[in-house]
Amino acid sequence: MAAPAVPAADRRQNAASHQAFVLLRTIFTVAPILFGIDKFTNVLTDWTHYLAPIATDIVPVSPQVFMYMVGVVEIIAGIVVALRPRLGSLVVAMWLLGIIVNLLLVPGFFDVGLRDFGLLIGALALNRLAATEAPAWLARTHRTATAH
Repeated sequence: MAAPAVPAADRRQNAASHQAFVLLRTIFTVAPILFGIDKFTNVLTDWTHYLAPIATDIVPVSPQVFMYMVGVVEIIAGIVVALRPRLGSLVVAMWLLGIIVNLLLVPGFFDVGLRDFGLLIGALALNRLAATEAPAWLARTHRTATAH
């Protein structure tokens, strides 16, 4: 028995949703991992300049050691997005909220905090898309793996 026909408008909507999911999942996997790695190398910037002094009052380590810890968390967050995008997107959203709060405590970085707010909204959008896209993506991956 043939599957029921899906109207063209629904197919386009499904394709657009899937493309948005893949784009967001990719960027929220790659960016945290790359930025996390850069916390150890400081190639892009000296990340300690973005750290509010209260952070090292709460966690009594040097700013660079604090950034190493941040890097580890960012790498883990990127991996979680890759493997479980619905959960990982919430981890990234909460992480970005923490970064925003930190940046609001550092004079001169409000613009970066606003940019990170946009990223937080993107992470939440990924979470909503993952609610329907991630199970289908996992099923396709499982079918492909078992077919070989």
